[in-house]
Amino acid sequence: MKKFAAIFDMDGTMVDNTPYHLKSWQTLFKKYDMGDLSPETYYTQISGVPIMDTLKRLFPDAEESRLRGLLQEKEGLYKQLYGPYATPINGLENFLIELKNAGIKLAMASSATIDDIDFILSHVPVRNYFDAIIDGNRVSKSKPNPQIFLKAADDLGVKPEDCVVFEDSLAGIKAANAAGMKVIGITTSHPPDKLQPADLIIADYTALDFKKLADLFN
Repeated sequence: MKKFAAIFDMDGTMVDNTPYHLKSWQTLFKKYDMGDLSPETYYTQISGVPIMDTLKRLFPDAEESRLRGLLQEKEGLYKQLYGPYATPINGLENFLIELKNAGIKLAMASSATIDDIDFILSHVPVRNYFDAIIDGNRVSKSKPNPQIFLKAADDLGVKPEDCVVFEDSLAGIKAANAAGMKVIGITTSHPPDKLQPADLIIADYTALDFKKLADLFN
């Protein structure tokens, strides 16, 4: 059986926190008189993109100190909203255990800040399953550029074509395709028909096992 590695996005992929990110962005938009932020705009233009990249686009004249203050404000709103509800997507931990027992190398590759990653992993204790964690500060180009996934493969010592990526965002799926990797779309942010061309589409991890993953490479 062909050896492969698995790379997981975090927001919307390991935890169903995307609606809470949306609410925090909507609050920020209203506070700074930027109009209403629609879910469609959020999911197509903001979801999966590093927060600082979005803030630079929204506040092009802001100095670095103000951008960092805005980042902290947005993240504070999000943590206040999501903290009481932070849980893994159904079946995640059992699936990670199955992959580790099968000798599969695992990486987390998220556009989030390391602070946001630590926040999630303090509520969802799965850090020990991952051989590598890549946060948004470790890359210079955001999704749909494949840089973050290529860096994850490099950290794991695995060829890109021997990796499968788990993603919920359209930008993330495009990035995985651009990296030459297999990709599994999870329907937390988009309906199945929007997640093409994913190799496989799932609602959660209860419907997935090591054999189904391995079949993608055989």
